[in-house]
Amino acid sequence: MRFDVVTIFPELVCHAAAFGVTGRAKDRGLWSLGAWNPRDFATDAHRTIDDRPYGGGPGMVMMAVPLAKALAAAREAQAGAGVAASRTIHLTPAGRPLTHRRVAELAAADGAGYVLVAGRYEGIDERLIAREVDEEIAIGDFVVSGGELPALMLIDAVVRHLPGALNDALSAEQESFAEGLLDCPHYTRPEVYAGERVPEVLLSGNHAQIRRWRQKASLARTRARRPELLAGRALSAEESKLLAEIEREGPDPGARAAPVAAVSNRTG
Repeated sequence: MRFDVVTIFPELVCHAAAFGVTGRAKDRGLWSLGAWNPRDFATDAHRTIDDRPYGGGPGMVMMAVPLAKALAAAREAQAGAGVAASRTIHLTPAGRPLTHRRVAELAAADGAGYVLVAGRYEGIDERLIAREVDEEIAIGDFVVSGGELPALMLIDAVVRHLPGALNDALSAEQESFAEGLLDCPHYTRPEVYAGERVPEVLLSGNHAQIRRWRQKASLARTRARRPELLAGRALSAEESKLLAEIEREGPDPGARAAPVAAVSNRTG
C-alpha cells in the first residue's frame, strides 16, 4: 500500500510517520510514503500557492493550478510504484466522518494507493476539489490549522489493519469500534493501585467469565459515553441480556467520567 500526501509541510508528515506502528510497518515494507509540496509546482519566484478569495472575506484560498500539478506528480509516482488504482482523498471538516468500517475498507484494498490532500488557510479552490478529489473525509467535527494531522491519523488508522503491522494480530480486532462498541477497561501490574484492586474476574483464569465481563464492560461504557452507537445496533441475545443487567444495576459511573477502575468495578 502507498500513501502520497500533498502538503506544504512535507517534513512534518514524513517525520511523524516514521515513529511507532506506522514507522515499524514502513520499515517492514508494508506500506510506502511520498510527500509533495505544491510550492514546488508554483510558477512564480515567490512560489505562491494561495490568493485572496473572490467575493472578499478573511484569509486566503489555496490555488488550483499548483495543487493539480502536485496531485498529478503524486499519481504518476504511484503508477510508477505499481499502484493499479489511486484514490484521492481530501481531509476536511466538510467531509464524511471517518469510521472504523471505512478504515477497514481502505485497508482491505490490496495494492491500493491513496493521495491525501492536506489543505491549509481558508480552504481549497472548489473547482480543484470537484475535478480532482474522489472522496472527502472528516476526522471530527472540529477545525484544525491544516490537513496534515488528519492525514497522519488516517494513515495510522489504516496501517494498523495491514497484516503484519501489529505484533499481535488480534489487537486490531479487539480495539474500540472493531465490533461497533467502545473498548472495555484494561489493567496491568500492580494488582493494587491507589487503593483500588484489579477486578477479581480478571485474575480468575476463567476465560469464559473474563470474556463475559469484558463484553459487559464494553456495553456499559458504550451505553454511558456513546449511546448513539447502541441505538442503531442489532443486539444479539447475549448483548440484550447483559444490557438488562447493566440497567438493573443502576447508572453507570462512566456517565460521570469516573476513573476507569470505578467503571470496571461497577460493570464487572
